Amino acid sequence: METVLSIIFGCFAIGVILSAPMGPIGILCIQRTLNKGRESGFHTGIGAAGSDLLYCLLTGLGMSIVTDFIEANQSVLQMIGSVILLIFGICLIKRNPATTIRKPKEQSGEKPQSRLAQFFLKLTKNDIFTGFIFTLTNPLIIFLIIPLFAQFKFPSPDYSWPLIIMGYAFIVVGAIAWWALITYGVNAVRSHFNIRSMWIINIVIGVIVLLLSVYGLFMGIKDYFFT
Repeated sequence: METVLSIIFGCFAIGVILSAPMGPIGILCIQRTLNKGRESGFHTGIGAAGSDLLYCLLTGLGMSIVTDFIEANQSVLQMIGSVILLIFGICLIKRNPATTIRKPKEQSGEKPQSRLAQFFLKLTKNDIFTGFIFTLTNPLIIFLIIPLFAQFKFPSPDYSWPLIIMGYAFIVVGAIAWWALITYGVNAVRSHFNIRSMWIINIVIGVIVLLLSVYGLFMGIKDYFFT
C-alpha cells in the first residue's frame, strides 16, 4: 500500500512539475482561454499532457537511446521548434480576436476549399492537436523528465506492469489537474477583458513568443555552426 501511495504522489507531482513552467504552451493555453473560453484552453492543456506522456514513455522505456538522439541533434531540434514558434508568434500578432466570435453567415463570402485543405484547416484549429504539437516541438523536456524520474524513483525495475501503468496514468492526471487549475483561474477574470484588451494581449503574447523563438533559433544556430 505504501508503494502504491508513493507512486501516486510521485507521478502526480511529475505531471504537475512538467506542466508548471510558463513556456510557449502555457502562454498559448492562457491566450486561448481568454479569447475562446475555458474549454479551448483546457483542451490545449490536454494536448500538452499527451505530449508530456509520450516523452515520459520514451524516457522510461528507452532512456539511453532517446537521450543520445536528443544530445546528438539538440541544435537542429531547437531550430525546428523555434521556427514553428516564430510562425505561431507572427500569426498570433496578426490575429484579430473579433474573428473568433464572428457569426458563420459573416464568413459566407470565403472561397470553398478542397476536402484535404478543409481537413488540415480543422486539424490546425483543433486545440488538443495543436497543444500536442507545440509541446512535441520541445524534446529538451526529456532533460527535465530524467531527473524527475530519478528523484521520485520511477519507474523502478521492482514495479509490476500494473503499477508502472498506474504511474504513467497519474502523470497525465497531474498535468491535467494543473491545466484545469490554470484555465479555471484565467477564465474567472476573463469577463474583465473586452475585444480590444484581448487584441492587445494577443500582440503582447505574440511578441513574447517571437522573442523566445528568435532566442532559441539564435542559440540553435550558434551551437550548430560555431561549437
